[in-house]
Amino acid sequence: MITIKKIAKLANVSTGTVDRVIHNRGQVTQENIDKVNEIIEKYDYKINIHASNLALNKKYKIAVCLPKNKNLEYWKLPVIGIEKAAKEFEKVGFSIDYFYYDYTSLSFMKTCGKLLKENFDGLLIAPIFYNESLFFLNEFKKKNIPVILIDSNVEDIPNKTYIGQDAFQGGVLSGKLVSLGISNKKANILIVKITREIDITSIYLQRIKGFYSFFENNKVFDNFTFTEVNVEEFGNGKITKQMFEGIDAIFIPNSRAYIIAEFIKKNNIKGVTIVGYDLLEKNIEHLNKGVINFLINQNPEHQGYLGVSYLYKKLVLKEEIDIENYMPLEIIVKENFDIKK
Repeated sequence: MITIKKIAKLANVSTGTVDRVIHNRGQVTQENIDKVNEIIEKYDYKINIHASNLALNKKYKIAVCLPKNKNLEYWKLPVIGIEKAAKEFEKVGFSIDYFYYDYTSLSFMKTCGKLLKENFDGLLIAPIFYNESLFFLNEFKKKNIPVILIDSNVEDIPNKTYIGQDAFQGGVLSGKLVSLGISNKKANILIVKITREIDITSIYLQRIKGFYSFFENNKVFDNFTFTEVNVEEFGNGKITKQMFEGIDAIFIPNSRAYIIAEFIKKNNIKGVTIVGYDLLEKNIEHLNKGVINFLINQNPEHQGYLGVSYLYKKLVLKEEIDIENYMPLEIIVKENFDIKK
């Protein structure tokens, strides 16, 4: 008898798509529905009712561990994707338990301690503090359940799946975008690290390393100079006009480029190229005003959706998933934002 995997191969679609067509769960194009149904009819595929009932009766308890998203627009977006996927897979018994941590390494470790004490069928986590995540995930792997990482990767952990961008390559791309906005052979570049506490996360460090790497590997930029400043969003690191004197370009390696853009706009500072991350409302506002030149979109909503989808594939369909699933480094400028929408 033909299997779901065989149907997927013949139709050139995923097994998840075949499963959605068979169980009429939507989220499939009409073209793929027609292709799958044609193969089902041709090979006279019959649903294994007993196996389906077993799958529907089984409950899957999924833990999701993310930073608290109050006043953090970026971290609200993965939750939207997670909820979308959870609704789609509720028929196969998926339930989500959320574990939120403050944007500090101490809070992260306390939350991870709670996760170690409970039992789940799968884990989706944003491991933004590298060393702490490495310790936790080494302990958590003893539970022998699927683990999905989003946003930040921890490469030294085996048997996990990562969904997100290559942070180092994102930094390289940011360097290239900065260089495109500068016509001078000499230029002063400012890297602004905006955090809620000066405790730089692994993804920050990888982006900055990649940023420097671009210029180090292109000798035409030997006369460029670089300055780093730390700005605590709610702390003592204040933004001043003096920071931007003689500056040709600014790189902000996270989603809060709008903070610098607002200052640049308010103080009428001209001729500065700004490269930042993510399609937050305030970032988009300053992109459309021409203050921010480039945004790299990480698509966190889709990361959240894929995270739950991959757990479904692992737990229900028993599929193998690639260890690293890199999201595109999507460049957004004023001229293509409407197309993106």
